[in-house]
Amino acid sequence: MSLQPLRHVTVMRYVLPLREGGSLPALADGDDGFKYVVKFRGAGHGVKMLISELLGGLIAKELGLRVPELVFIHLDEDFGRTEADEEIQDLLKFSKGLNLGLHYLSSALTYEPKMVVEAGEASRIVWLDCYITNIDRTFKNTNMLWWKQQLWLIDHGASFYFHHSWQNIPKAARSVFPYVKDHVLLPYATELHKADAFAHSVLSREVLAAIVEQIPSDWLLWEDVESSPEQLRAIYLEFLVERLENSHLFLKQASDARV
Repeated sequence: MSLQPLRHVTVMRYVLPLREGGSLPALADGDDGFKYVVKFRGAGHGVKMLISELLGGLIAKELGLRVPELVFIHLDEDFGRTEADEEIQDLLKFSKGLNLGLHYLSSALTYEPKMVVEAGEASRIVWLDCYITNIDRTFKNTNMLWWKQQLWLIDHGASFYFHHSWQNIPKAARSVFPYVKDHVLLPYATELHKADAFAHSVLSREVLAAIVEQIPSDWLLWEDVESSPEQLRAIYLEFLVERLENSHLFLKQASDARV
């Protein structure tokens, strides 16, 4: 299977920083006339955060969940040299090259826990976050938007935390997900077993391979490992396949957490 490749956009203007994000994302104008929330490779956990954002967003879409369009964002070397804020200037300096952007949902509202979500959708979102080990969809930080009467998922950068240690990956793939107890949608997730069956019906190895193939080689040149981009993609794929095959482990924990 081949997924539709992400579009490439060049940033034309830095509009403003979105300081509510820990990694200092920004609103920027693209050369296609649209605005994007840009996630920078020079921030926080660098390209690994971008990989988490990319994989998490693409898997969410395969599960029928709404995610703003993901695009690859190009940042020229000279971009940001006139920026007055030194912190932002440094961020832009270390982010030249390929970054990631999400289409800006103008006038969207931040999801509030009091907003009721349909059981099937809530269950698929909880399943997704258990699967990709996303620790950041809590009452404190929901990372969801309400736009045009629909729920949209944003910010999957805190997922796949195994890749920060890159050790005993098979064990990480078979691990449970204790953070599910803090998931903001857990009270509405009454159809977790249906969500699990649906995920198994759509996330074939072929689909997961096509998703992993979208990771740019430029993001897989890590100083702390000797593996090639191809070898690293293969490891991500095996993690996803192994975790899917053992989804009953985190599914049981999620179900137990609802009691």
